[in-house]
Amino acid sequence: MGLRDLIKGMLGSRDSGFGVQELARRLGLDEESLRAVEVSYDQFAISKRSGGTRIIQSPNRELKHLQRRILHRLLIRIRAHPAVRGFEPRQSIVTNALPHRNKAIVLRMDVKDFFRSTQSHRVRDMFLRLGWSGQAAKLLTEICTFEGGLPQGAPTSPRLSNLVNLRLDIRLAASAKKLSADYTRYADDLTFSFKEDDPSAARKMIRLTKLVLEDFGYQIHTRKKLHIRRQHQQQLVTGLVVNERVRLTRATRRWLRAVEHNSTAGRFCTLTPDQLEGWRSFQAMVSRQAETAFPD
Repeated sequence: MGLRDLIKGMLGSRDSGFGVQELARRLGLDEESLRAVEVSYDQFAISKRSGGTRIIQSPNRELKHLQRRILHRLLIRIRAHPAVRGFEPRQSIVTNALPHRNKAIVLRMDVKDFFRSTQSHRVRDMFLRLGWSGQAAKLLTEICTFEGGLPQGAPTSPRLSNLVNLRLDIRLAASAKKLSADYTRYADDLTFSFKEDDPSAARKMIRLTKLVLEDFGYQIHTRKKLHIRRQHQQQLVTGLVVNERVRLTRATRRWLRAVEHNSTAGRFCTLTPDQLEGWRSFQAMVSRQAETAFPD
């Protein structure tokens, strides 16, 4: 038995910590009702914008309600790593893009099957570290995971993916710092940026990232979703251009102006009034957050 297996065994046999009765109290349930919750999911596929399909695992109504309670009563106040920008308070695609503004190289990588690859035993170990007993951690893991990983469709999965991966983010941030790079993560989207155009640093960052991810049970997409962009190319981070300042792409801005023009002129519009108002709000949010960070 290796050291890692020994540690896992010690964690698995842990009886100290907050028990199931305390868990039920914090969730506003009695212990019997908590243990009796049925863990079942409906699975369906949706199309991805980049092509292919994504499997969504949607919990039944009672389970989803319980997962929301766990999210808001147990998980919401726990801090993730500062580099994490997705599914965190006061963070957005804009705050994810801002650190990579006006850089010589922007390197983006995508984690394959991110939620499903976030393994159940890691979720259980996290609950143990948070102070729950072995039984309570086991019950929480059963409620929040499915088929060995985080279900994409459960309310708890995005937040848990951030909390479980604290050590992963620590290592990636430290590796980036050694190579004079900035690092952020938005769910499965990893971004590194370099002030200097140093191809060897970018290649080394890719190798280190692969090794770190493998230690945590992940793989990266090495073909279509690995992007290295320099300043003479369009540099995109979570869909926003970061070459000079953070903004929507030129194509999106032109399309939105055309839609606005057609709407004002009373012509056929591809968006409903509510959809158009949503786009206006989104554009205003991007501009406001970008200008607040860089008033120039």
